[in-house]
Amino acid sequence: MLLGVIADDFTGAGDIANTLAKGLPGEGGLAVAQYMGVPDEPANPAVEAGVISLKSRSVPIAEAVAQSLAALAWLKAEGCRQIVFKYCSTFDSTRRGNIGPVGEALAEALGVVGVIACPAFPTVGRTVHQGHLFVHDRPLSESGMQNHPLTPMPDPDLRRWLSYQTKGPVGLVPAAIVRQGPGAVRAALAVAGQRGETLVIADAATDDDLVVLGRAAAEAPLLTGGSGIAIGLPANFIAAGLARGYRTHYAGMDGPEAILAGSCSGATRGQVEAHARHHPVLAISVDSVMAGATGPDDLVAFIRNHVGDKPLAYSSGTPEEVQAAQHRYGREAVAEKLDGLFAETARRLIAGGVTRLVVAGGETSGAVAQALDLGELTIGPEIDPGVPILASARRGVALALKSGNFGRETFFSAALDALKGDLA
Repeated sequence: MLLGVIADDFTGAGDIANTLAKGLPGEGGLAVAQYMGVPDEPANPAVEAGVISLKSRSVPIAEAVAQSLAALAWLKAEGCRQIVFKYCSTFDSTRRGNIGPVGEALAEALGVVGVIACPAFPTVGRTVHQGHLFVHDRPLSESGMQNHPLTPMPDPDLRRWLSYQTKGPVGLVPAAIVRQGPGAVRAALAVAGQRGETLVIADAATDDDLVVLGRAAAEAPLLTGGSGIAIGLPANFIAAGLARGYRTHYAGMDGPEAILAGSCSGATRGQVEAHARHHPVLAISVDSVMAGATGPDDLVAFIRNHVGDKPLAYSSGTPEEVQAAQHRYGREAVAEKLDGLFAETARRLIAGGVTRLVVAGGETSGAVAQALDLGELTIGPEIDPGVPILASARRGVALALKSGNFGRETFFSAALDALKGDLA
């Protein structure tokens, strides 16, 4: 294995697995496998990049660090020459979040400083300028992320935000240096390391900027960032003669289908509304779930009664509705109850013969994936930017795990068609 990725959630893991499998146009990518948690057995020798999906974004810091170091140990045992710590392109974290502590712990374990930290993903509108994160033309703090139910982001200044979480100062490689090329970036990172800056925010507004960062880090033991930071990494291994350039293959999966959505993002709410115009949907009341009146039996019955018509069961309230529910029951209690509901529903659906499953929301996807014992996942074609097809030979199921903010308006229907092999 050449490259190892430690991802702090399941949808983000699929996102960067997709990036690594695609590579740069005309060059191909790496042979990628995704794992739900740290594997307990060696990887297939044909795998060139292993992506370990953790559910560590919102857990206590000590737990996130321990999980990430366990993942690092497995990847190093597989021979990985480079490690990427992958987090969300909207830097989902709080002042006491896990990005800084995990990044520093991995850097310490690998004996490195001056490590790139760049969540930019221009394809979906995430860019970094002078250390500030933008979503399309708005600062992160005005993008809707300030209302995230678990990891609200009220500050677009990544250096300031990350410094709340780190033991040492946070550096910056500004756009003016990035545009000078890989050599200038490497020199700036070396100086940052000499100043004691373990993590260094790097500006990036285009894919070309990300390719420069990737080339600058060709020999770096560690990078951190969103999936965009991996755009140029396969080319480094291909140029070095260590990889030949992989092309994804997917034959399609037929059979019963289901959609589960637990994201409250504006994008997912719009997708639910669009889907409801032509397909059956079941709205899940948080109050009903918390009272025990709605459970997995209800969701499974709804899905089974509408097989063939792309049924969707969802809990996707407005920010105001989510805050009200959290006030009544407690943030962690609501999240735990809904995650458990979707996880058990998915487990029963797959056990009952569902072979195509679409899940929206990072936390929801994590809960579902952990419940299914999927084994090694192969990476199929991209459905929408950041969302690939995932196939589990162990369970005979094809999945699309979507971050809340990703996907076109008609994503749910299009994803089920893609899982069947009909890629539009």
